[in-house]
Amino acid sequence: MSKITYSKIGLKVNTEVNKFTFNDQEIEVLHYLPIEDKIDLIEVALQKAEEDGIYNETMLDMYFHLNMVYLYSNITFTEKQKENEPKLYDAMVSSGFIAAFLQAMDEDEYTAVFNDLQRVRASREKYDLSTAAIVKSLIVDLPENAKTAAAVVDGFDPTQFQRLLNFAKASGFDDNKSATANSKLSVVKATKS
Repeated sequence: MSKITYSKIGLKVNTEVNKFTFNDQEIEVLHYLPIEDKIDLIEVALQKAEEDGIYNETMLDMYFHLNMVYLYSNITFTEKQKENEPKLYDAMVSSGFIAAFLQAMDEDEYTAVFNDLQRVRASREKYDLSTAAIVKSLIVDLPENAKTAAAVVDGFDPTQFQRLLNFAKASGFDDNKSATANSKLSVVKATKS
């Protein structure tokens, strides 16, 4: 097999765009987004949609599509406009912009990124149920649990504990014998005065 150099192949990233007009403005939509940007899109959508270790489906859909618009289109947004993303998303959906945007987007590209999002999500959900995640959680929670244990120890009252032991002994409990199913308990009859 004869070898050729990579540079002779002449490969370049596809920078083609589809165009559509919305409210008299020409919107450009990339056919292809570089892989690093796709990874960012997926990561941001998943991070923002996570609530207490569970992905909120509505938020995931919103952040996924907003980030597609941010990264695939020629539209610029101010930080102020991005402060209330649910409001921004509602405006895009209710005006028909998202539908028009998705029509202009390359279908194979959309499907590939959406499938990648679902694969990353599934692997994270699987990991979260794994032993490694449980161990990591224990390590992360250890300082807080240690504080709670210290608070219990600090609040320990030996006098109260001794009273409990005295009561148990008076009730017939022998701390040198283990309790069995056949153990007889002392019963004290209560009488009305």
